[in-house]
Amino acid sequence: MNLPLAHAQGPHWRVPGIANLHSHAFQRAMAGMAERQGSEADSFWTWRELMYRFAAALTPEDVRAIATQLYVEMLEAGYTSVCEFHYLHHGPEGRPYAPPTAMAEAVLEAARETGIRLTLLPVLYQRGGFDGRPLAPRQQRFFHDTGAFLRLLEALEAHAFPGLRLGLAFHSLRAVDVATMREVLAARGAASGPIHLHIAEQQAEVADCLAHHGRRPVAYLLDELPVDACWTLVHATHLDAEEVRGLAASGATVALCPSTEGNLGDGLFPLRAFLAAGGRYGIGSDSHVSVSPVEDLRWLEYGQRLLEQKRNRAVMGPGSTAAAMLQAVAVSAPAATGFAAGTLAEDYLLLDGEAPALAAASAEDVPDRWLFCGNRPLVREVWVAGRQVVAEGRHPLRERAARDYAATLKRLLA
Repeated sequence: MNLPLAHAQGPHWRVPGIANLHSHAFQRAMAGMAERQGSEADSFWTWRELMYRFAAALTPEDVRAIATQLYVEMLEAGYTSVCEFHYLHHGPEGRPYAPPTAMAEAVLEAARETGIRLTLLPVLYQRGGFDGRPLAPRQQRFFHDTGAFLRLLEALEAHAFPGLRLGLAFHSLRAVDVATMREVLAARGAASGPIHLHIAEQQAEVADCLAHHGRRPVAYLLDELPVDACWTLVHATHLDAEEVRGLAASGATVALCPSTEGNLGDGLFPLRAFLAAGGRYGIGSDSHVSVSPVEDLRWLEYGQRLLEQKRNRAVMGPGSTAAAMLQAVAVSAPAATGFAAGTLAEDYLLLDGEAPALAAASAEDVPDRWLFCGNRPLVREVWVAGRQVVAEGRHPLRERAARDYAATLKRLLA
């Protein structure tokens, strides 16, 4: 794909919209609420317990309000599509809603109303670890048996609209065994759409996979399943050299979430080696401690600089670092989202050419100035599928979404 990354449109600069490849919408409402140390051992695993307690209180109405606020923020920041990794399915104690699609419908309505493209990824989540132990009480809202999960996917097909693609997700190797993954993929066939999976986010997951299967997570997945360009592996933080090469050769996309990975202390992905092997990546805001493609792309590059103590690590050879990253996320978006490349090419942003950060800019330096020159938001307009959804930096639902979100938070935190 050879996309023009920036060109003048009046006094402003037109750049492609950005796909957000990994989102847990409900987690936006707890952003900034898990930043107090409980013990010296605070980690992803202690954060996860706090997240479970928060998720236990949410209703479909809450999820719709939170997702609407989040998607407004995404559009104003320059995300024009989002892959929603949706695993909050049921009511308290795992009781299904009537209809069982109620939680997913809340997300669909938020996307439809705000105008963001949505790739809905209902998540299969069945066990508590590689040892097959059952889900804990706090995880019961996430559970489906395989038959119920397939019925959920079929039911959601009835909710189709132009800005929606339906895929599926397996929560992780620890949460779904590979035999079940094969069963689901065989049952869905060509209807599977994009397939997403958390993998190798934490060292503990690597150690558990080695203990139970004698292989590291990415190596095990590549050995056991036909991973190809339809797959998106989320995080894949902890890889050895052989896994880097194998993952790149598979054609799968890696969804990197630097602001969340930094917030949770996950580690740093071996980006330079992956690019050298021909790998594909995109970005996601995941837990939404930040909803900014600028921040996630910037910290993707800065993390590599800190790791290697060198500069301009996301570009392979002479050229613009920001342009290389924007090109990478554009190239990976069609397979990861399920929207055709030509369809996504209709989505674009206008950056404020009158802002100081873009004073006297040229087409060649606009990408670098946008990503690396300060924190003032530069997105002035956003267009999705020929429809303007942000004008003068504001989404038309901004005020209403903020009021509904605030009322939801006040009730949840009372």
